[in-house]
Amino acid sequence: MALENVSMQFPAGKVTAILGENGAGKSTLMKILSGVYPDYEGQVIYKGEVVCFKNPREAQNAGVAIIHQELNLIPYLSITENLFLGRELTNSWGMLDKSAMRGKAEELLKKLKLELAADTLIADLKVGQQQIVEIAKALLYDSEVIIMDEPTSAISESEANILFDIIVNLKAENKAVVYISHKLNELFKIADNYVVLRDGKTIESGEMAGMTHDALIHKMVGRDIDIARSNEETMDKQVLFDVANICLSISGKSVLNDISFSLYKGEILGIFGLMGAGRTELLETLLGTCDGTPQGIVTLDGKVVNFKSATQAIDAGLALVPEDRKKDGLVLGLDVKNNISLSSLHTTHRTGIINNQTEVGLAQKYISALKIKTPSEKQLVKNLSGGNQQKIVLAKCLATGPKVLMLDEPTRGIDINAKNEIYKLIAELAKDGLGIIMVSSELPEILAISDRILVMADGRITAEFKTAEATEDKILKAAIGEDI
Repeated sequence: MALENVSMQFPAGKVTAILGENGAGKSTLMKILSGVYPDYEGQVIYKGEVVCFKNPREAQNAGVAIIHQELNLIPYLSITENLFLGRELTNSWGMLDKSAMRGKAEELLKKLKLELAADTLIADLKVGQQQIVEIAKALLYDSEVIIMDEPTSAISESEANILFDIIVNLKAENKAVVYISHKLNELFKIADNYVVLRDGKTIESGEMAGMTHDALIHKMVGRDIDIARSNEETMDKQVLFDVANICLSISGKSVLNDISFSLYKGEILGIFGLMGAGRTELLETLLGTCDGTPQGIVTLDGKVVNFKSATQAIDAGLALVPEDRKKDGLVLGLDVKNNISLSSLHTTHRTGIINNQTEVGLAQKYISALKIKTPSEKQLVKNLSGGNQQKIVLAKCLATGPKVLMLDEPTRGIDINAKNEIYKLIAELAKDGLGIIMVSSELPEILAISDRILVMADGRITAEFKTAEATEDKILKAAIGEDI
């Protein structure tokens, strides 16, 4: 049973935070409230009346809007077309009023400080920009209840601050905001109340005032969690991966400018930067999958390399866990076994035919090693939680036998317990001699796991810190281009 005897209230003019690990029932509850799941036991009371929304349109028309964690956009339609899909504006002749829709879209993008033309295709946007569009969809109409499911999971801190300002305005307008996030620091900034779900049950609710970070974690998981932190032991200073003077221009615009750094064997190198800093573009350039033609010299394990494709990079010992696991890291309709072996089929086939026994053995090896929670290797990946999906992407990369593992937002959208497990895996891999480059937009994460930190802004490296010397203030100043 996904939910059992769950009860809670969402007062007008307040932000109510819903807390719980992956699988606690948060998303199921939100789908009930927003009309996705119309069949359930119990009652939903809205404005003093019992309601049962048969579909999301009914909920939306009644004033209940939801911002989904998983992007729900059509790639080859424009921003405007996505915003108004199913709720198009028409003129007196019954024709689409494209001018009015474009004007409204531009007004909303300006409010959210997303500097893009309203006719830009969704396919041309980065994940963080798409998340802003998802937020814009929910804010397009004057809703009474706004449900936000991990709305900051793919956006920068500055963009998150814009969202928080919008939430303050919504509270002032007496709207009820339901906020789900694994980033507890956000909740202390914006939430008035909290409700904890565990295993589909309501565990506790109350006011955020007086609560502590550790107390909330304990309520969520029923136990204390010690976040894995870098112990900064003296490591082997053998250079494993060297990047010198990397530059990249796309459509005449400079994206990366004179990027140089070294990665040591067994080191976890954290890279922090705000959206548009060039972090993802850097990883894609190193993997050989970027747009444009980069310049510079890359050396892997003492050999100069120039990858033209991901296949070449993987064969040489470089692997990437991408930012968008569902779009770029997994085939959701395939099972766990197929996904894990996807990048290393050369090890599982004989004379062109995949050996099922070998493939099963490979999958079971990583299911055990990474503690992937799945009924079996035959389970479809789409049916697993975000944290376990991310572990499968990791397993797929590790199965290639990499020397350098690059991680782009490796804990995006997963709960605290799953994050801690990922942190421990990263630390163990580094201890075994793997070189790790980790991009993250979460400062506590970067500070917790990294041995050394690089900061990027406007396509450049603006600062480098040993973790012991780094502070959130110093890193943020470097990320926005201020003198430290």
